Amino acid sequence: MSIDYVTGDDHVVTITINRPEARNSMDMEHFFQLRTAWERFGADDDAYVAVITGVGQDFCVGADLKTYIPQITDLQKKMKAGEVSEIGGYRLDDGVKAVLRGTKLYKPIIAAVNGNCVAGGMEMLGGTDLRVASDTATFGVMEPKRGLFAGGGTTVRLPRQIPYPAAMELLLCADRVPASRAYEMGLLNEVCRPADLMERAYDYAHRVTANGPFAIRKTKESVLRGLATDMGAAYRIESEISGEVFSSEDAKEGPKAFAEKRLPEWKNR
Repeated sequence: MSIDYVTGDDHVVTITINRPEARNSMDMEHFFQLRTAWERFGADDDAYVAVITGVGQDFCVGADLKTYIPQITDLQKKMKAGEVSEIGGYRLDDGVKAVLRGTKLYKPIIAAVNGNCVAGGMEMLGGTDLRVASDTATFGVMEPKRGLFAGGGTTVRLPRQIPYPAAMELLLCADRVPASRAYEMGLLNEVCRPADLMERAYDYAHRVTANGPFAIRKTKESVLRGLATDMGAAYRIESEISGEVFSSEDAKEGPKAFAEKRLPEWKNR
């Protein structure tokens, strides 16, 4: 199957992991497709927010170990022998870019978690900004149970996003937890019935798109860049970005629309 990319007329993009026959696990081709989807979203000036979800009973369970490990091993060997950065369009960093590790994607991303979210799914969840989950969803950093390591961003992002004891419970116990517990930990914004999942995710998306897109994008940029440095540097980044936003066209349009009692016509710049 595929990674589906749908652009709505409301500035919202929906990215769907559509591989239910393999529990929405990812091989080289699907990691590549998902990376490409994020790059497409980032480059589209008319796309303000993305919603990521899955088909079936799983959100994403990470790499397809039956196929991905042999594929990536073979790719590594060929690249080393030929001293090339990619083969057939595939790159070694497709996997980490697909799960949003180290990307400079400052547009808001909303996760609509329809089912099991473990391994690479959990890694990618850490790269999203707002998270709605079905009450049947489960979450887990399962790698240590198999003697493996969650190297797609989870050990870095999770302790920065939820309280330290909750993060370490997920990281060290490696237990699968239900959506209700994930919500208690602060991992989620909301838990809802499966039938309401996409409606709730789009509600968040439309609440975001009602705001100035340039200001929203720059707000996320300030947060992510600030988290990656010390407080002094973070304040300097904030001041720099604040200047950009206040000198933008949208910063003129917003107050003008308010004074004229009408909806703003955002320019996204």
